[in-house]
Amino acid sequence: MTRLSVRGVAVASATAVTAVTAAVGAAAGNEDKTARAADDVSATLLTGIPSGSQAQTVSDNLARQAHAQQVSADAAAKKASEEAARHKAAAAARAKADAEKTAEAAKRKADEEAARRATAQTALALPVGSLQVMAARIVGDANQFSCFSQIVKRESGWNYTATNKSSGAYGLVQALPGSKMATADADWRTNPATQIKWGLKYMNSRYGSPCGAWSFWQSHHWY
Repeated sequence: MTRLSVRGVAVASATAVTAVTAAVGAAAGNEDKTARAADDVSATLLTGIPSGSQAQTVSDNLARQAHAQQVSADAAAKKASEEAARHKAAAAARAKADAEKTAEAAKRKADEEAARRATAQTALALPVGSLQVMAARIVGDANQFSCFSQIVKRESGWNYTATNKSSGAYGLVQALPGSKMATADADWRTNPATQIKWGLKYMNSRYGSPCGAWSFWQSHHWY
């Protein structure tokens, strides 16, 4: 409502009050007094009506408040949208990382299985005699090699991919776990020479020699 309409309503209301009051006063026979009272009422009503500049100020204040509320609401909506976007991006990153880990684990498992099959095929191609010649050359002493050979024959049957299904012991000398032989070389799964070197070192450090290990084995059937 504009300033003119506000003032118009106020003036109309004051006029109506004046007219009613005048009519009542006339009926009572006191026209002068009634007219003065009506004038006082009109003046009081008009005094309560804000001036044009005051009404404009009130309107401007309301407009500013409405604008401030809209700006605040827009900022809150933008913040919520950005937060949701961050959560979505983080979830996508985690899902991607998990998928990469799963794919990497699957590839590693497939590679290990392929290596195991290749090792098994290679083992079939290596005759026991060639492994014994290799071991004799690494052990050096003929007597010590004889003891070494007795242990290997009983532990793995000279199969360097032999795996104990119960304990997991692996290789010619049945290292438990097989990964111990990595101290000799990283190719402990597929290289019988690495297994022989590790087994010889183990027998020497624990029993003094392969023959010392063989003596213990004969009493306990393990070493």
